[in-house]
Amino acid sequence: MMAVDDLLATISSLQRADLERWVNEELVVPEQDGGSLTFSDMECARIRLICTLTYDLDVDDSSLPLVLSLLDQLYDTRQRLFSLTRAIKTQDEAVQLSIAAATSPESKLKA
Repeated sequence: MMAVDDLLATISSLQRADLERWVNEELVVPEQDGGSLTFSDMECARIRLICTLTYDLDVDDSSLPLVLSLLDQLYDTRQRLFSLTRAIKTQDEAVQLSIAAATSPESKLKA
């Protein structure tokens, strides 16, 4: 967990006003710890991403929620794919080969 002042010291480009706005807009969700805000490792990574999008890639404030939503969806899809891959690896070799054959590009050409 990281406090606001520590976060500002760690991410040199981060502006306090921007962080406060992102919290108010719920683009990042800190935890309350005795009246002060703290950020989990995941939220710190999200803040770094938002900094990159905002300061380096010039994504404007009105587009930022959409870009983050799309990235969140992509991350969720990636996690689901990893889960599916792990589940497939627990199956018999014949099932694994059948799934591989059904999902290969060649099988789509035959359909």
